[in-house]
Parts: sequence; C-alpha cells; structure tokens
Amino acid sequence: MPRIYEGEGPIVVKASGLAAGKGAIVCSDRDEAKRHIVEIMDDHRFGSAGDTVVIEEMLVGEEASILAITDGRVLLPLVASQDHKAVGEGDTGPNTGGMGAYAPAPVVTPEVMEKINTRVLGPILRAMTDREIDYRGVIYAGLMIDEAGDPYVIEFNCRFGDPEAQVVFPLIEGDFGQALLDAANGTLSQDALTVSEGAAVCVVLASGGYPGSYGKGFPIEGLDVAADNIFVFHAGTAEETDVPVTAGGRVLGVTALGDSIKGAVDRAYQGVSSITFEGMQYRSDIAWRALAREQ
Repeated sequence: MPRIYEGEGPIVVKASGLAAGKGAIVCSDRDEAKRHIVEIMDDHRFGSAGDTVVIEEMLVGEEASILAITDGRVLLPLVASQDHKAVGEGDTGPNTGGMGAYAPAPVVTPEVMEKINTRVLGPILRAMTDREIDYRGVIYAGLMIDEAGDPYVIEFNCRFGDPEAQVVFPLIEGDFGQALLDAANGTLSQDALTVSEGAAVCVVLASGGYPGSYGKGFPIEGLDVAADNIFVFHAGTAEETDVPVTAGGRVLGVTALGDSIKGAVDRAYQGVSSITFEGMQYRSDIAWRALAREQ
C-alpha cells in the first residue's frame, strides 16, 4: 500500500495511466482514499492504467483548459475554456470524460492569462528547448485558478481536449489547417489565428448510467436539429440500417454559438430539447459559473 498524503483536507487519488478522463477521484479523507486505492490497484477499476497511482492534496478554485499550438519556437494559445468534469448538477458526483464546456472562460482574465503565459506555457517551452526536445504540436494545459487568480497545473496533454475542442474551434478565425501545418514545419506565426467575438457552449448527451455501466444500441431521434450556429458532434454513436444508435457513454455533443455565454447556453439547450434516446442524461447547468459572473 503506498504511503497516504499526511496533510489535512480532501485528497485526490489519480490513476497514473489513461483512464478516459475518469481516473481522478476526490476523497474527503484518508480512509476514503485508501478504499479507492484498493479499487484502482487491487480491483483494477481502470485496468493497467491504475498499476501506479498519484496521491495529491486537492486544489481549490476554478478549472480552466488552455489549448495551444507550438512549432517548438513559437507558442500560440487559443481561447480559454472550462470543462464540466463531474456527472451531476453543480459539479457533483464522479468525474467523467466531460459533460460539457464553454468558451471563453471568464475566470481567465487578461491578467490571469499573463500569469499562465509567464508561469506555465513559457517555462514548459523553455524546458523542452533546454532538453533539446523538438516538440511540434499541441500543448494542453489543464489548470486550477485559485481565488487570487494564480494558476496551478493539474495536467499536461499533447492533444486537443474533449469537449473543450467543440467550443474552442468554432471561435477560431483564420486558416486552422495552415496553422497546424506551419507548426509541423517550424514556421508558426504568433498571429496565425485570432479569436472571434461571442461565445460557444457544448452540452454532452450521455447514456443512462454513465460514467458507470450503460446500455447501447438505442435509436437516436431528432438529429436534424442543426440550425444556424448549432452543431451536433458525434462521439459514442453507430449506424444500424441507416438509423443512428448509441454506442458509448458520451453519445453526442450539442454546441451552439451566441453573442454571449447566456445566448449560447439558451441556443445549445434549444438544440438538446429536440434530441431523444432511451436513458439520455445531461447536465442542465453547463456554464453556470460564467452565467453567475455575467449576472
């Protein structure tokens, strides 16, 4: 049994490997942490991803996701977003791969973004340069922003995030494909892409029981919802005799654009209301923190 964090307060137990976004578990005390470690390491809850666990003090604040592109020399951050990891309203219940997201994330003010550039993105790029690592591609920084507006790193990924990408990409202006090609060729420009005005919100429609066990093969109706500034992204779907059916935990992502977070939220849930499948579940409070700030 690994040695448990000895401090006070909540503890985070993480499967060290890839666990589809569900490997981080917030525990109220050491006894709960021990139970989850047994589930992960002895009962193999996440398979081989849990052969090693990471035990940390829980960070308090608002999460933010910064997706960026780099050619190893220039690093180009995209618009900040915020993901809703927990399955339940008010960010309660077990973590998922993401129940929705929105952008821009108001918690990332220009001042906070300057701190992120100075304390997180700049140092990671310099560290790779110092180690002669020629990395070209995506840097995804998962951050916690505390009450003082200071960023703390939760994780780095070398891919775009989901569902963050569903709200970041629609707000990008410029030739995104060319920017990626320039990153690969080492010719990325700091002004290759800009961010449009307005906001984007994505609501994930999940199978009943997710992130636990769930059924598959249920027909999906109402997918012709797509209208101006509403997009339906397929995730866990399949086709049976030309009829789309559910085939995963997170089935669809309904994304909408608006002049404000509130406008995008209203439009996204308008799209959600047209789609049905057996057991469909979703959160009705996506972007609640941003809405509270707007009010």
